[in-house]
Amino acid sequence: MPEKREPAPGWPIVSGEYVVGNPESCVGVVTLGSHGLEQAAIEAGAAIAGPCHTENLGIEKVIANYISNPNIRFMILCGSEVQGHITGQCFKALYENGIGDDGGIIGAKGAIPFLENVGKDAVERFQRQIVEVVDLIDVEDIDKITQAIKECISKDPGATEEDPEEIDIKKKEGGLPTVAKPDLEFTKKLMDSLEYKVGLMTRDLGLGSGVQAGSLLGIILGSILAIVLVGIPVVLKILLG
Repeated sequence: MPEKREPAPGWPIVSGEYVVGNPESCVGVVTLGSHGLEQAAIEAGAAIAGPCHTENLGIEKVIANYISNPNIRFMILCGSEVQGHITGQCFKALYENGIGDDGGIIGAKGAIPFLENVGKDAVERFQRQIVEVVDLIDVEDIDKITQAIKECISKDPGATEEDPEEIDIKKKEGGLPTVAKPDLEFTKKLMDSLEYKVGLMTRDLGLGSGVQAGSLLGIILGSILAIVLVGIPVVLKILLG
């Protein structure tokens, strides 16, 4: 019987949309952009299962809940990938590469993959604790997810020897990552995210008032948003010296 340990008091320590199962299970399941898979994952034996839509605060919450429970040794990524945020790929990049000095997830392709509340120590703890990330991204087949959970349980190495680690996650949704100066790669990711969102706006507007009018309005709105978002770090740098 694999050795088990007590999670942090009140685990899970960060609130969210997840469903909780047996805290001694070695498996955590992230259903990304899909809903309705959580209960099946719990019934298959997962400790915790829930969606994760964002590549910053969302990932931080998952890390906080995982490293505060030493029994979780496997992460299963399943469900539909989150367009624009590409959260599943960001999770994999985080596990494989960690984060840089600026908090950015190395190799992540999401729009704003910056962790503000989770530092390198916590990320490295996550990397040590999780022995395998199972890639079932874009899989919503409950039988396949159930099989993956059971396979992980059959390989349970027992709890990590490290104590539960608690992180204080402060909700900063809607803000920009903390940056010292404008960054071209960061700006490009912002623009890619804006392009995706403007595309959705254009589609919706086109249905009601014609594709040309919607496209023009989308381009105008996208340009304004891009100027504002790119200009904010510059203004802050000037004001703060």
